[in-house]
Amino acid sequence: QKTAYEIRLRLVGSEMSIRDRNKAVADELAAVHQYMYFHFHCDDQGYDLLAGLFKRTAIDEMLHVEKLAERILFLKGEVEMKVAEEVKKIHDVKEMLKMGCAMEESSAIDYNKWANECAANADSVSKKLFEELVADEERHFDQYDTELDNMDRFGENYLALQSIERSKSRGAGMPAD
Repeated sequence: QKTAYEIRLRLVGSEMSIRDRNKAVADELAAVHQYMYFHFHCDDQGYDLLAGLFKRTAIDEMLHVEKLAERILFLKGEVEMKVAEEVKKIHDVKEMLKMGCAMEESSAIDYNKWANECAANADSVSKKLFEELVADEERHFDQYDTELDNMDRFGENYLALQSIERSKSRGAGMPAD
């Protein structure tokens, strides 16, 4: 029977393991920054529903960073807090949602691949972590894709309705989020 210490020692040697987790951290940090940028701009334009969606997704991505960092530290690696990409200055809501879909899809593909690599290297905890992240990224993708469908179905009226709802709420004395 191996002790936790012996198991950790076996896992520590996996440089690929640490590298992949740090790549995931960098991607998640980029997502946090991008989604908060989208949140600010949607909020500024009065699109409360979409602003809230981007904000909640950014918070989910921050939690992903935390889980990945904890695993890296358990494996005795160094957490590299480097952002994978600079924020793209997109103001068009449809383009924001398309970019969100692309980012989530890319992450899900990477995390699926890394979950399989973890399984092949007998790292069940990291495999489970990546599988959980895949489920979250697929949910985020679905939320963005649903909003894109709504925009296609209802056109510009969809965004106008969000803005009107904000105006009605503020006119009724309800505080902004």
